[in-house]
Amino acid sequence: MKKKDKWTNPGKYTPCNIGGQALLEGVMMRGKTSSAICCRDEKGELVVYTERTSERKKWYHRWPIIRGITSFLFSLVGGVKYIWKSAEIYAGDDEDMKLGKGGMIFAVLLAVILAIGLFIFLPTLAFYLIFDLAINLSEKVDPNVYILIMSLFKGVMKVIILVFYLFLTSRLKDIRRTYMYHGAEHRTINCFEHNLPLTVENVQSCSTRHARCGTTFMFYTVMISVFVMALITWILALLGVTTLSVQAVVNSEGLGKVLYNLICMGVGLLSLPFIAGVSYELLRLIAKAPDNWFFRIFKAPGFALQALTTKIPDDDQAETAIVAFKKVMEMDADESIPTLDFYEMTMTDARAFIEKKYAEAGVDDPSEPDWLLVNVLGVKRNQLVHVKKLTKEQALDLKAKVEKRVQGLPLDYVTGKSDFLGYEINVDERVHLPRMETEVTALEGIMLVKNNEYKTVLDLMTGSGCIARAFAERTIAEVSASDVSDDALEVARTNLPEAVTLIKSDVFGNISQKYDLIISNPPYIKSSEIDGLQKEVTCQPRISLDGGEDGLDVYRKIIASAPDYINDGGALVLEIGHTQAEEVCALLAEKFCSIKTIKDLSGSDRVITAIKK
Repeated sequence: MKKKDKWTNPGKYTPCNIGGQALLEGVMMRGKTSSAICCRDEKGELVVYTERTSERKKWYHRWPIIRGITSFLFSLVGGVKYIWKSAEIYAGDDEDMKLGKGGMIFAVLLAVILAIGLFIFLPTLAFYLIFDLAINLSEKVDPNVYILIMSLFKGVMKVIILVFYLFLTSRLKDIRRTYMYHGAEHRTINCFEHNLPLTVENVQSCSTRHARCGTTFMFYTVMISVFVMALITWILALLGVTTLSVQAVVNSEGLGKVLYNLICMGVGLLSLPFIAGVSYELLRLIAKAPDNWFFRIFKAPGFALQALTTKIPDDDQAETAIVAFKKVMEMDADESIPTLDFYEMTMTDARAFIEKKYAEAGVDDPSEPDWLLVNVLGVKRNQLVHVKKLTKEQALDLKAKVEKRVQGLPLDYVTGKSDFLGYEINVDERVHLPRMETEVTALEGIMLVKNNEYKTVLDLMTGSGCIARAFAERTIAEVSASDVSDDALEVARTNLPEAVTLIKSDVFGNISQKYDLIISNPPYIKSSEIDGLQKEVTCQPRISLDGGEDGLDVYRKIIASAPDYINDGGALVLEIGHTQAEEVCALLAEKFCSIKTIKDLSGSDRVITAIKK
């Protein structure tokens, strides 16, 4: 969304104490006690850096002019630091683009030299070449006229240089993007000051011009320097320091003119802090002044220059400025909020991130954010309340896992962990995920083992090994577990004690002994129904889901052969689909007795137990 800019915003507004600065692919906002940088990284994701800043209550923050000088110095130092921070994100993984401290210091010194050269040395040199060497003005006019002409010439030169410099930089692609972020910064502040909710749409309806802008400050500095330098030069003349007097002292016309211009240039450098202080006071006054025709006269030149340094931002840039602004508001309002380096997250932001992503993807499980955070942070659920923020590594891990989850991967696959009867089970896409319903299956089998003092157990089609783990932990029986999949057996090994024997077998193909109890959770979904299930189900191994045309293929194989592998008086325990009890019981009737159907916690048929005849 890009809207044509307006010079002013209609309606009343309330100035706020938050200011900003455009950075490399980002925006910095500063409030009373905090600052925030929001940038977009190479992937287009927003990353935030925050810090606490001291509230400006010292005496030099209150005295006119002096507070302007200190604000200018603090802004200069802080601005360089924030640009450096944003450069970390701008450079991305390209180490050659990253500036170390030495590189940044060199860049700052180069910028200072360039500024002095353009706005002090160049106008002085031009005046010297034109009016001293070519015209010899000092000997043709009164000293006061000479000072007036010199001041006006240098002032006009500075304005021309400033406009030309801003125009050239606005033509550069990367600088133009920074100017777009500058526009986003202004629009966001304007939006807030006009009491509009901070949405991208509202921000994009506001002006890119703002009275409290550094561009306006630069213009005021240039214009005030004209008057200040004229006054200082006039005072020097009253004290006897003129071109002619300097020439007389050094007894050289040419050298005298050079020295006089160097004196003027030196005085100009020394007066810069005072000029900055006066410019700050003027900017402050005009920014707080009523929005009427009189004060618009003073705002107009700065607004005109802002046409060069602010460009209409895109929606992503507006969002970046909004995030930085809101973060400063939050931190100013609550001093307990921790500071963040790039890619770190507060717990509040982490939860908000998960909830937003889940809402967009239609994932509706209020407990999942907690379990994701538990996995990422390595803490217990009741300890989450004590965690204030996530480190960079934790935040990146969380984002990666949320992205997998919203793409349809089950939470247990995302975290690599599942819970089964209180035991932590390692899982991945090679195995079917343990389900709460299967806990009922395992508990029924464990009860049979204990009640009948069974000594040996086979977990047929073990998958992750969760059922075998429960038997190994809760009984003294000798436990074996089988599966046709090498991948499944590899995962199961990580979940089972060494005492549990693993066997690769397709149903009973490689089983060589008899057991007191055989338990199995076989695939029982009809082949035609699998593709229509939720992605969280279909992403699991198809071999663990597909029960054939009617869902009973594997039950027929197990029931037909099971009596040959169960000791007399032994039991068979099968998990079933909630509509399959009658059919499975019919299959068992020929060779098994004491057939029972057990319901799960939701009241659905879930487990069948049977005793070998």
